[in-house]
Amino acid sequence: MEKWMVMAGVWSMCALCAVLFIRGATATTSRRLRAAQPESGEAAHAAQR
Repeated sequence: MEKWMVMAGVWSMCALCAVLFIRGATATTSRRLRAAQPESGEAAHAAQR
């Protein structure tokens, strides 16, 4: 039983690290896309005045 708990702990730690790595790697891409998109709403109208 203890062996399975250790294996589950190691596996969950690897899965967590993979998720955080993937989220970190894709965050810069979405920031660039968001910066490239034109503004909409009140902020765009205020900038034009």
